[in-house]
Amino acid sequence: MKVGAIITAAGRGKRIGTSVPKQFLKIQGKPLLHHTLTVFSSCKLIDYVVLVMPQADVGAMREDWLKKYEIVREVVVGGEQRQDSVYNGFNSIEKGTDIVVVHDGVRPFTTSKMITATVESAQQHGAAITAIPVSDTLKQALDGFVEQTVSRDRLWRVQTPQAFRYRLLQQAFKKANKDSYYGTDEGSLIEYLGERVKIVSGSELNIKITRKEDLVLAESLFSSIK
Repeated sequence: MKVGAIITAAGRGKRIGTSVPKQFLKIQGKPLLHHTLTVFSSCKLIDYVVLVMPQADVGAMREDWLKKYEIVREVVVGGEQRQDSVYNGFNSIEKGTDIVVVHDGVRPFTTSKMITATVESAQQHGAAITAIPVSDTLKQALDGFVEQTVSRDRLWRVQTPQAFRYRLLQQAFKKANKDSYYGTDEGSLIEYLGERVKIVSGSELNIKITRKEDLVLAESLFSSIK
């Protein structure tokens, strides 16, 4: 089984409020993206990575990322939206790849075990996503006032990694592009195709670095882990 991973690192990080894209912000003296790539390098099931980056950074830093990380086979330019970026990465997936993994470059706390479980589930079921059950009370609101409490039964918070059989993801992208459909993750493209998606247990620690407070939490997590 040949497994390729698309790691998205093409965002500009507007919500985090820094001039440096969040994937290049340093935690423990290393860019966030470094920590993510280190985990994928340690996973024996991952054969190679396609890295998706902002256009300006591809031109200036492509060779650096290719040289520093043996697992990175290609660095490509991201698109206008996340789905466009993943699709650009998908177009650089090597021939003969059986399973495609998609992961956020700013989720550095995934684990080799989590990646492996997702890949194996995709091999069996066709599509698999990591997720955790919703534990907080959910409210539906309008104009700042609560309308109703929403039942959290059967609700999950979706994470990455997500993994798919190559042909299935190819079909999902083809239909989404034809219909101009944009999903919030690749799992939703599989749903739009009419296929089932298997849930694999994620982790509360598998956070996505989005805001400044996430950086503080990330520093703390790395300190406690190491």
